[in-house]
Amino acid sequence: MSETVRLTAADEAAGSRIDKYISDNIAELTRSAVQGLLSKESVLVNGKSVSKNYKLRSGDEVTVEIPEPEPMDAVPEDIPLEIVYEDSDLLVVNKPKGMVVHPAHGNYTGTLVNALLHHCGDSLSGINGVIRPGIVHRIDKNTSGLLIVAKNDAAHLHLAEQIKAHSFTREYEAVAVGAFKEPSGTVDAPIGRHKTDRKKMCVTQENSRNAVTHYEVLKQYGGYAHVRLRLETGRTHQIRVHLAYIGHPVLGDDVYGKPYKGLEGQCLHARKIGFIHPSTGEYMEFSSELPEYFQAVLRKLEKM
Repeated sequence: MSETVRLTAADEAAGSRIDKYISDNIAELTRSAVQGLLSKESVLVNGKSVSKNYKLRSGDEVTVEIPEPEPMDAVPEDIPLEIVYEDSDLLVVNKPKGMVVHPAHGNYTGTLVNALLHHCGDSLSGINGVIRPGIVHRIDKNTSGLLIVAKNDAAHLHLAEQIKAHSFTREYEAVAVGAFKEPSGTVDAPIGRHKTDRKKMCVTQENSRNAVTHYEVLKQYGGYAHVRLRLETGRTHQIRVHLAYIGHPVLGDDVYGKPYKGLEGQCLHARKIGFIHPSTGEYMEFSSELPEYFQAVLRKLEKM
């Protein structure tokens, strides 16, 4: 099914080209894709079709009809993987910073899924379709660390149920901006899609889902802090949104905070993962060392 998105141009959007405005506010659409929709009159401004050169006015009502995406197949690619554990049911992979988990617009190749298809062949669960085979949960492109991959549908369902029941252990470490007043705490605040910027999530009561993050300060560095975080729920961008919400955005987060010189994206690492094995019933737990980029940030902070 197609999706209809409605946007209202704010004062600061006045004078912006319509194609740039839409691509900036709808994450799944590139500027060229927007231009294609404009040519098909799938974009209306105040109920009328416009050209790609149209300059917005404050208060313009923009309606975008996004067609159902055409099916595409992910292809196997010989990309090295750091596999922490593997058996006939699942893999635990240590994803490097900068790698996208599954193919999407703008990232059709070089993803974790492309690498998994080469490594596992047909031995991946099919529950999430051909673009996300085996993917039980995700971490962001610029977040490093551990995630679990299911090799069959039974394992996938069993693991997904643990995530739903909040019995799945997920611990992260991050460098956050600002000095924390308390050594530990819990952020219990619902998360939903941002009203005007669809690339962002936010704390909101509208069209949201409950989200809970527990944090512990490991060390303070003046205006920064090394923190450990445990997810009780797993919403999109949860840690990044929650830390920004309490005034401590993740260092380098250019969406919810500010860029940091020498760091590509946020300083956030999925350090530990724990779950009940879908076949044996045994609780298993894995951890990974902080990657070099994270350690380099800590060394820099030590010298400040």
